[in-house]
Amino acid sequence: MVEDRDFATFDKLQSDTARKFYEDMEETLEEARLMNMYCHFASGIGEPKYMPVQSWGSLNKILLEALDGYNEVNAALNLVLFEDAMCHICRINRILESPRGNALLVGVGGSGKQSLTRLAAFISSLEVFQITLKKGYSIPDLKSDLGALYIKAGVKNVGIVFLMTDAQVADENFLVLLNDLLASGEIPDLFPDDEVENIVGSVRNEVRGQGMMDTRENCWKFFIDRVRRRLKVALCFSPVGSTLRVRSRKFPAMVNCTAIDWFHEWPQEALESVSLRFLQEVENIEPDVKESVSKFMAYVHVSVNQTSKNYLVNERRYNYTTPKSFLEQIKLYRILLALKSKDLMTKMERLENGLQKLNSTSAQVDDLKAKLAAQEVELKQKNEDADKLIQVVGVETEKVTREKAVADEEEQKVATIAVEVSRTQRDCEEDLAKAEPALVAAQEALNTLNKNNLTELKSFGSPVVAVTNVTAAVMVLMAPGGRVPKDRSWKAAKVMMAKVDTFLDSLVNFNKENIHENCLKAIQPYLQDPEFKPELVTAKSYAAAGLCSWVINIVRFYQVYCEVEPKRQALNKANAELAAAQEKLAAIKAKINHLNENLAKLTAKFEKATADKLKCQQEAESTARTISLANRLVGGLASENVRWAEAVSNFRVQGRTLCGDVLFITAFVSYLGYFTKRYRLQLMDSAWRPYLSQLKVPIPVTPDLDPLTMLTDDADIATWQNEGLPADRMSTENATILTSCERWPLMVDPQLQGIKWIKNKYGEDLRVIRIGQRGYLDSIERALANGEVVLIENLEETVDPVLGPLLGRETIKKGRYIKIGDKECEYNPSFRLILHTKLANPHYQPELQAQCTLVNFTVTRDGLEDQLLAAVVSMERPDLEELKSNLTKQQNGFKITLKTLEDSLLSRLSSASGNFLGDTELVENLETTKRTAAEIEEKVKEAKVTEVRINEAREHYRPAAARASLLYFIMNDLNKIHPMYQFSLKAFSVVFQKAVSKATADEVLKQRVSNLIDSITFSVYQYTTRGLFECDKLTYIAQLVFQILLMNKEINPTELDFLLRYPVQPGVSSPIDFLSNHSWGGIKALCSMEEFRNLDRDIEGSAKRWKKLVESECPEKEKFPQEWKNKTALQRLCMLRALRPDRMTYAVRDFVEEKLGSQYVMGRSLDFAVSFEESGAATPMFFILSPGVDPLKDVEKHGRKLGYTFDNRNFHNVSLGQGQEVVAEQALDLAAREGHWVILQNIHLVAKWLGTLEKKLEQHGESSHPELRVFISAESSATPAGHIIPQGILENSIKITNEPPMGMHANLHKALDNFNQDTLEMCARENEFKSILFSLCYFHAVVAERRKFGPQGWNRSYPFNTGDLTISVNVLYNYLEANAKVPYDDLRYLFGEIMYGGHITDDWDRRLCRTYLEEFIKPEMMEGEHFLAPGFLLPGNMDYNGYHQYIDEALPTESPYLYGLHPNAEIGFLTQTSEKLFRTVLEMQPRDGGGGEGGASSREEKVRGILDEIMEKLPEEFNMVELLSKAEERTPYVVVALQECERMNLLTQEIKQSLKELSLGLKGELTMTSDMESLQNALYLDQVPESWTRRAYPSTLGLGLWFTDLLARIRELESWTSDFLLPAAVWLAGFFNPQSFLTAIMQSMARRNEWPLDKMCLQCDVTKKSREDFTAPPREGAYVYGLFMEGARWDTQAGIIVDARLKELTPAVPVIFIKAIPVDKQETRNVYQCPVYKTRQRGPTYVWTFNLKTKENPSKWTLAGVALLLQI
Repeated sequence: MVEDRDFATFDKLQSDTARKFYEDMEETLEEARLMNMYCHFASGIGEPKYMPVQSWGSLNKILLEALDGYNEVNAALNLVLFEDAMCHICRINRILESPRGNALLVGVGGSGKQSLTRLAAFISSLEVFQITLKKGYSIPDLKSDLGALYIKAGVKNVGIVFLMTDAQVADENFLVLLNDLLASGEIPDLFPDDEVENIVGSVRNEVRGQGMMDTRENCWKFFIDRVRRRLKVALCFSPVGSTLRVRSRKFPAMVNCTAIDWFHEWPQEALESVSLRFLQEVENIEPDVKESVSKFMAYVHVSVNQTSKNYLVNERRYNYTTPKSFLEQIKLYRILLALKSKDLMTKMERLENGLQKLNSTSAQVDDLKAKLAAQEVELKQKNEDADKLIQVVGVETEKVTREKAVADEEEQKVATIAVEVSRTQRDCEEDLAKAEPALVAAQEALNTLNKNNLTELKSFGSPVVAVTNVTAAVMVLMAPGGRVPKDRSWKAAKVMMAKVDTFLDSLVNFNKENIHENCLKAIQPYLQDPEFKPELVTAKSYAAAGLCSWVINIVRFYQVYCEVEPKRQALNKANAELAAAQEKLAAIKAKINHLNENLAKLTAKFEKATADKLKCQQEAESTARTISLANRLVGGLASENVRWAEAVSNFRVQGRTLCGDVLFITAFVSYLGYFTKRYRLQLMDSAWRPYLSQLKVPIPVTPDLDPLTMLTDDADIATWQNEGLPADRMSTENATILTSCERWPLMVDPQLQGIKWIKNKYGEDLRVIRIGQRGYLDSIERALANGEVVLIENLEETVDPVLGPLLGRETIKKGRYIKIGDKECEYNPSFRLILHTKLANPHYQPELQAQCTLVNFTVTRDGLEDQLLAAVVSMERPDLEELKSNLTKQQNGFKITLKTLEDSLLSRLSSASGNFLGDTELVENLETTKRTAAEIEEKVKEAKVTEVRINEAREHYRPAAARASLLYFIMNDLNKIHPMYQFSLKAFSVVFQKAVSKATADEVLKQRVSNLIDSITFSVYQYTTRGLFECDKLTYIAQLVFQILLMNKEINPTELDFLLRYPVQPGVSSPIDFLSNHSWGGIKALCSMEEFRNLDRDIEGSAKRWKKLVESECPEKEKFPQEWKNKTALQRLCMLRALRPDRMTYAVRDFVEEKLGSQYVMGRSLDFAVSFEESGAATPMFFILSPGVDPLKDVEKHGRKLGYTFDNRNFHNVSLGQGQEVVAEQALDLAAREGHWVILQNIHLVAKWLGTLEKKLEQHGESSHPELRVFISAESSATPAGHIIPQGILENSIKITNEPPMGMHANLHKALDNFNQDTLEMCARENEFKSILFSLCYFHAVVAERRKFGPQGWNRSYPFNTGDLTISVNVLYNYLEANAKVPYDDLRYLFGEIMYGGHITDDWDRRLCRTYLEEFIKPEMMEGEHFLAPGFLLPGNMDYNGYHQYIDEALPTESPYLYGLHPNAEIGFLTQTSEKLFRTVLEMQPRDGGGGEGGASSREEKVRGILDEIMEKLPEEFNMVELLSKAEERTPYVVVALQECERMNLLTQEIKQSLKELSLGLKGELTMTSDMESLQNALYLDQVPESWTRRAYPSTLGLGLWFTDLLARIRELESWTSDFLLPAAVWLAGFFNPQSFLTAIMQSMARRNEWPLDKMCLQCDVTKKSREDFTAPPREGAYVYGLFMEGARWDTQAGIIVDARLKELTPAVPVIFIKAIPVDKQETRNVYQCPVYKTRQRGPTYVWTFNLKTKENPSKWTLAGVALLLQI
């Protein structure tokens, strides 16, 4: 059941029924009321018996055991089993246990639907399955998941619960499969054929086992039956919005095949018990306070629910709380409490530590002094020891120096010798090198000798001289001891060579270094012999030649060798000397080394002594310093000592109130983020604080606690402001909530101020992502693992379901992983997610609001005022603003510095171990801190003075900033009127700055500020209005003027409230004929105000004067009678609202002109070039299309001027439609690179692509060619629901509506604007051309603007556009050039039938168009004065600007006369426009509480009341059988009557049938269909339901009047069909088809007179009588009554059409006598062919044409739109 009322009804029914059948039921009923619960596990789990539960206690015990069992094997559920939860578990379990039991659990997200289902399934030993959404999960994936479940349940016989939540319905088509599953179990194409065969095969044996035939059909049926038995579906859906209602209608099995369990809001007891259960584990709260804390938490939740309802009614914002948000509140409380108490303990410990250290300092100073004295004695001793050592070291050093001098001298000597030796050695080696070649040659010569050739030589008998000479020479050389042989003959030679081997050896081993002198002498002759050359000897003997070469070379070697020898000997001698010298040096060095070692030992001793002395000295100095430091520390921290002691006691107090304070700030962070300032204060001050104070066990809490002080400090706030956070209180609160909340924050930030701060705050470390961009899930995964901060920007109202687990922070594996789709991603605890949306008023589902903390960053009025003040001052007085901002930054810096210093001081003090007195840094830090603090205090004082001075100077500019802020908020509210009106703060700031720079300069500051205000107001007005539809411009400007006057306190809010609401005093009748009861009711209501006392008496007293005012044409321009003329402008408006509501639009326009100036009501449109100047690469131009206007012509024209054309290939024009998106994207990318222009036309046709376009434009806005320009056009949707253009595109672009302007003045200017001086001069026949051109412009303005009079203007709406006008002018030019006479008829035909007539589809409209042209363009126009409208002459020959000026001066004020209409024509539409104007302005007023209570119940009751009333009054249907038998003769009249009865029957049947169904639907006996819902809405809104309208006649009446009219029609038919005699006077309006009756008149007369029907027509004579004067019908024809005339009236006495009386809109026409006459007898002179329509809608409701007499020219009545109506 859904409502408490239903519960009560059920309980009543139950008890009544029980009492009826049983005696003494009271006690049992009472028991049942307390506990009436049956379940399958009443006697314990595991033994299913359906039994009543004994008591809540036993049930709780069983369920807790089940819960423990569940938690052992699954991810832990942390459930609190209060009564409601236990009931739900029993219900769900009962559903799951019942055969084919499926559940539909309805409740907002976070009510526990899923958790309880899991537990209930566990109790019944069922597995739970949920789909895992991953990217691109679609129908095939769901089918494969379901297929697996089918096999598990149907083949393996496993019991499974298929759990599905709202979030998992990624595609509504998923529900088609579920609907099939629930309804029949058969899902088409779930398995491929081969799989089906496998399944059939798998269950075959079981089918046989059951004794059935194992046919394919039986097996499949068995499988499906088992699936339906074992696979349970549990749907967890939310009732918020219309989704569930629509789904249950589309997928009936969701309701019909499930048992519904409705989860209601948790009752307060549940909230209390849950919070109490969780608080049991919390340590830092007194046990007796815990209950109070749980009560307060529950109260907070409930109070926020209540406030959310008011918030929705007043601000139209959706804020939800769910049980999940309540659990999150508890979680946050526990976290914050732990954090804050730890924080508090740390602070206290630090301070206490600091204090303790300070106290111990003074005690330590005395010890230090004693220590210092001892150190000084020791130092003296150490000094003496060191001095003694110095002397010893001196003696030793001198010894070493002496020895060192000797050694140095020796060393020099050695060096000199060494140089000499090395030189001699070099010489020797060089000379030896010269002997080497000779030796080598001798060696080679020997190598040529061997045994064989020597033996050969030896064997010569007597060789030639050359050979013997060689041997002789050898003998000489080899002579032992220089004894040269005398015998050198060949023979002697042979002897020498006797033993060849020995001879060879002697040659090889020849002592070449020692050749005897004798030998050398003896050898000379041989050597000098020219024949003695190896080359010559070779010829004689090879061996001889070798010996020859050996001799020569050996001698050559010896000669060189002899030169070298003396040098070698000298060298050896020198070497010996060197060795001796070196030995001597070594001995000296050894001695020095020994001395050095001794010296080193002494020096070491000395150094140690010196170090000891120094150390001792330092210690003494350090002690002295420490003493002075300690004194400085104690002295310096004297003030800290006091301050810290105070702080500790404060912290102690805080510790006592901590649980209450944290409770308060938890509520603040958890629940207040999405509320605006007013609601935050209201909840904190008017709800929560009072509740805290009236608790039985009070919760200790700091009185008047400001949540910000607990959560943040000045230093943090200062840092944030330096990062760009606006400085107002709301922004600070928002930032605090954002940084303190546990759930991910979701920023609602339409002005992008929050995101700017976040991006500055995190800088490079921030990962900025958009949902849907390429690879965004991968980016999130990476950030998740690395613990980065991720900002998801520009969220829509729904979030990708894949991110569900991330948003809910659903970690797995002990919090180490999070599932994203089917992937387990590593989760780093330092990961942080920030969500952000640009939507101004998003409607997030409760599930999402429970997962996130919504933070409302929407800018506030005072916040914006401060920002704009800074902006205006920085432009006007940059010096001041810079000083101010530097001061602020400096002050913020000071706060941060002071905190850091204090912190580091404390941390040093507390971390300083044991003896910290030596920590100079600490003391210096303290002194720096003190000094800095003193400096800062000084500077803060200075800054205070400067700030006061600056603020005084800045305050002068505040009015300008306040005005600008107000203007922004009015502009921002315009989207309530139409969703196209979206403006960004960024764009507004640009306009604001330009306005400031444009304002007129003035020396006098006051005047300058006034100029600024005017400039800002007008600039914003211009900027805004160019993007508004004409019909909304007055609304905007009215709201603007009212709000400005309210802000300046120039008007009384009560009077304004009267003007807007117009609360009429009901049930009064007007005593005066010229005021209606409604007007009089308004006057009476006004009189209750002091200012208007006795107004009613004055009006009655001077009725004549008031009547004159009321009946004047422009009462707003007239003076009021008596002293009422002295009232204020607003008071006059209030009176006029009652007297002449139709003139209010003009009156408001005059009011605006009086208060703001005439430039605010002028209708001239802005030149395109001016708007173009403001555009840029990041600022596209957005044209909101209207029928009949092509704004892109301006773009092309301007493009040509600047060189952007299609031919230059730098101008792209894409008309969007199917498949054009790619073309558009390419054009945009190219243009962004090259700096081209792109036109995107009709983007409303590609709804799906708009998101891509928004991103594209944003990217190009940030980085693209500066010359890029984008022009977009789209139609606006008729309803807010159909609005699809993304906010991002609208906000950032310059919006331009190119609507036909309103009013004749603007229209005529606009028409003329299509031409210029050149156009006027182009034709040779200047006079005719100019006159006809001006008439054409007037004609164009008339036909365009006549639309506003509704059907009385044109039967149908036509898109006349400027193209029609310009082409007509071209035709005019061509015809005038080509013809001698002006061809008026041809021109009129071309204009009226082709150029303009081409649009026209209705004959009456064509006649109207023709008539206008006949009036405006005729030969007389050139002859004399020719009036285009009363009081407006066709101007003569002028220049272009002259015509514009003439229009301004000569055109009468706007009135229907300008169009040829009667002033009454505008009363209707003006009254409606005025009503709409005031209603809209009222809706835009800031709303305050109240209203909207008990809407739903009263709605149904109202509908039921109307339904019963209609059913009761609706008569029986006509009995057609009886009627047919009654009508003997089928005359044309009888046929008409029967046809009407049949039609009436069809209508009444539909009414009965539909109401009967709705009645059953409201009782709940039938499912509500969409038709029933439409019917219910129509009844409630007093509209005729669409299904009735289809079967009825055209009518404009509301339901009540329509039904009364229906009953009258039925009565009329009943009286006619009682005897089928024609009534004396026929109510023509009472027919479904009046034409049939008029045709019947012709038929009956044609039969009687035997005239041919096609040669006949009707003649209408208006009688002078009324209906009552007729008792019988005429002999032929008929009297008809019930007609009304619109646009004129019938003068009964004169019998002609005459002008209508003012304010008499549709006077009745007397009875008309209609008969048929032959066409040729028809009167055509002095008649007006008057069309007859069924309703004021005219057009398609046309019935006939009646010819009515007139004295005036019929064209007058044609232009006045005169017609007869059957119903008004």
